[in-house]
Amino acid sequence: MSQFITKQDYGASIHTEILDALTRSDKNIIEICEDRAISEMKGYLSGRYDIDAAFAARGKSRNELLLMMALDIAVYHIFCIHNPRNISQVRTDRYKRAIEWLKGVQRGNIVVDGLPLASVEVREKNASHVITSNPKRTSYI
Repeated sequence: MSQFITKQDYGASIHTEILDALTRSDKNIIEICEDRAISEMKGYLSGRYDIDAAFAARGKSRNELLLMMALDIAVYHIFCIHNPRNISQVRTDRYKRAIEWLKGVQRGNIVVDGLPLASVEVREKNASHVITSNPKRTSYI
């Protein structure tokens, strides 16, 4: 059960009455979708950041950008439960944007300000090395 996202956080992303209608006021569904969203995010972020510390934050100490992406992913999963064929385009676009953002963070193209970095050992283990060379030359004899 995640406590990174609170019920009050959803107000910025979805109206409470819509959320209650989608989940039929079952708070367990919300918790399951939050846990799925955070697990999905951890897969992308674990190589660069201390994800346990990042998702253990509460209240004002949470990273707002990380919270927004977690909410977008969780709301998308909640909408998928209701009717996956008729998901609002806005929800689909926000989910795709969150995943693209996570991929950018994973590649190292995006740095998340304020998130604690993973230990040096973890970062070195997950670092990718790219070996390149000059283009092949054509020799004329």
